[in-house]
Amino acid sequence: MATIRVPDQVPSPAQDSETLNQAFRGWGTDEKAVIRVLGQRNESQRRKIRESYREVYGKDLINDLSSELSGDFMKAVVSWVYDPAERDARLVNKILNKEKKRKKGVVENLKVIVEISCTTSPNHLIAVRKAYCSLFDSSLEEHIASSLPFPLAKFLVTLASSFRYGKDKTDAEVATIEAAMLREAIEKKQLDHDHVLYILGTRSVYQLRETFAAYKQSYGNTFDKDVDGCPGDADLRSLLQVVRDSIEGFGTDEDSLTRAIVTRAEIDMMKVRGEYFNMYNTSMDNAIIGDISGNYKDFLITLLGSKI
Repeated sequence: MATIRVPDQVPSPAQDSETLNQAFRGWGTDEKAVIRVLGQRNESQRRKIRESYREVYGKDLINDLSSELSGDFMKAVVSWVYDPAERDARLVNKILNKEKKRKKGVVENLKVIVEISCTTSPNHLIAVRKAYCSLFDSSLEEHIASSLPFPLAKFLVTLASSFRYGKDKTDAEVATIEAAMLREAIEKKQLDHDHVLYILGTRSVYQLRETFAAYKQSYGNTFDKDVDGCPGDADLRSLLQVVRDSIEGFGTDEDSLTRAIVTRAEIDMMKVRGEYFNMYNTSMDNAIIGDISGNYKDFLITLLGSKI
């Protein structure tokens, strides 16, 4: 269930565009007006505001937001205003362009590709791949393959090209069997085995959670702990651990926090908030208020449905 609160009576896209344009005028920016308008509009409404802004003022709202705002607040608002598929396509492209210039990949950056591939809906992933082709004249899979070394490229291409089952139905017997297959790959020191790619690259988020739980129950350790002790490609080990972390939850750094809230506020953030409370015995809202401040805090809290 979504958390954003759209008012019962919403101004027209032209009126919202005018409010934003007024917020950018003068010596300073009216950040509260930006939060009030964009933080309470759904995807369709934000798209129409961006179209209206371009028609009336001849400028891209994204560009004006980028120049008028700053820091984590700017990143969060810009990410929110982008069409979701375009947002993720641009994010992945930026990461791959950086990695192509490095002699060795940085898995910390690649975790975003894992999150998009593993935790979003199958239809969204298809939309991202379509947007990628349209924006960059290359398929997402081609760019991954040309930017990263083997076996990272093989693993990420498998994740990015999958079509996962999107519902929460799971099979405990399959989870036990596939946990054993993962264990066998670790014991044989074959983290790039086709069985590993098949399981992590095709199973739903819910089925993978069941598999990771079965793994711990059967073998005592968590999957990522046993992967950490397995010799071989260090980057691949880290990336496999990222898959598990992405399935279980999201990080606490600002970029991860922004991605989690921006990408889930219109989908299932209410459920995420419930799971967060069960795990940490505190509300997500209180954790955010205690950890960040200013307009960045106010914007995220608005997306969570709270009044500022």
